[in-house]
Formats: sequence, structure tokens, C-alpha cells
Amino acid sequence: MADPDPTDPDPTASHRQAAHAAPRKRQLFWKICVPVVCVVTGLLLATTRAVSEGNELRRGDTTRLSDLVRSAQADVDDAAGARDGLAAQLAALQDQAAGSDSDVADVVEQSRALEAAAGLSEVTGPGVRVTLTDAPRDSDGKFPAGASPDDLVVHQQDVQSVLNALWAGGATAVGMQDQRVVNTSAPRCIGNTLLLHGRTYSPPYQMTAIGDPARIEAALAAEPGVRTFKQYAVRYGLGYTQDASDSFTVPAYTGQLRTKFAN
Repeated sequence: MADPDPTDPDPTASHRQAAHAAPRKRQLFWKICVPVVCVVTGLLLATTRAVSEGNELRRGDTTRLSDLVRSAQADVDDAAGARDGLAAQLAALQDQAAGSDSDVADVVEQSRALEAAAGLSEVTGPGVRVTLTDAPRDSDGKFPAGASPDDLVVHQQDVQSVLNALWAGGATAVGMQDQRVVNTSAPRCIGNTLLLHGRTYSPPYQMTAIGDPARIEAALAAEPGVRTFKQYAVRYGLGYTQDASDSFTVPAYTGQLRTKFAN
């Protein structure tokens, strides 16, 4: 350690001043830089708005959301096709191995016995089909008197109300559009489309339940959300149809079996 300067009347004070000089310089630096950065950012934003005439998000070269959805759907369809091909190869290899190995044959037999309970096999039988659709516009594209845009479309809660009623009515299998609905399925409405297992659909939305038709219809009649939708259907022209049959078919579930996330 260096000896204190004998000419310094207060060596301790000198060290304190030196210790505080660096923080003061850093504070002064930020006091100057922060306003400068804010001013420059404001100028850039103002210039961008002036050049684009306030239409930054409506430029002709901006990709439309519907185009993004279609592109994503095409990617999903390609992936689904590849998955189905690999699943067919796996099934063929399992059958080949089972033909020469009794242990493999036992495991394959056990797994296939569980397919029905897991929704992995097609089901045909009596049941009920419900179809929901948006209200039509008049010839001028106007809304009915007293209606808002939200009153004229099928919402996620409408779809969920029907599905809840179908399960409450003792359905043994439920399908929506061309897919099987299982306990991990979560239909989501995005704008005027519905997302199910990575695929998008536009109305009409069709839900089919296999089970006792009388019991399922009673559950639909008792579901508050279904009753509300029927009232809107009468008032604003939304579509609601309910049909019973001795022979409906619900497809097998072909989606992911493992749950990665829960919410």
C-alpha cells in the first residue's frame, strides 16, 4: 500500500472523492444518453409513419392473416400425411415381428385391446348429430335489426356447450368435423374459424355422438348454453340442427397420444 501524501491535508477525504468520482460519471453518462436515445427513437417512428402515411400494418406487401393460416394449414396437412405414412409402416413392422415372436404378438394384442377405450378405433352405432352455423347476411350484407357482429356467429362457448351435453348424455364416442374428440381435445375459436388438433375449420360445425339417442337429446335440451344458442338461432337466424340416427360413424383419433403441457 502507498504511503499517504504528506502534503494532502486530509488523505481520507481525497480517497472518498476518488471513490465517488466514477459513480458520478456513470450517472452523468446515463442522464445524457437516455434522453438522446428517446429522441432518436421518436424521430425514427415519426419518419416511418410519415413515409407509410400511417398505414404501416396495411401495406400491400404485408402478408394477410388468412394467408398465414392457409400456409400453416398446408404445413400441418403435410406433417399429418407423413405421420400417417410412418404409422402405417410401424403397424406393418409390428405385425411382421408378431408373426415370428410370441412375446411381441402378446404385446400387440394387449395394445389393440385398449384402442377402443383410447379412441384409436373407428366407432359406428346409433347416436345424435348436431350442426351449428353462422347466421346468413341479407342481400346488402347488413346485420339484422338490433344485432351485433358477435350475435351472428358461432362462438367457442357454443361448441363447448354442445360437446359437454353430448358427454353428459352418455356418449361413448364423439367426433367433430372429420376428427375424433378425446379427453385432451380443446377446440378453439380463432376469429371466424375453429382450431382442433392443429387443423382449422369454418362453419358449419358438426358434432356427432355415439350412444343412446334419447338420453343424448335429453342432455342437449337440459344444457343452458345450448338453450341460449337456440334462442339466438330463432332471433338472429343462426343455424341449429339436431338429428338422431341408428347408424353414425365417428373416426379414430389419429393425433398425439402423449401430453407435453397442461393448463
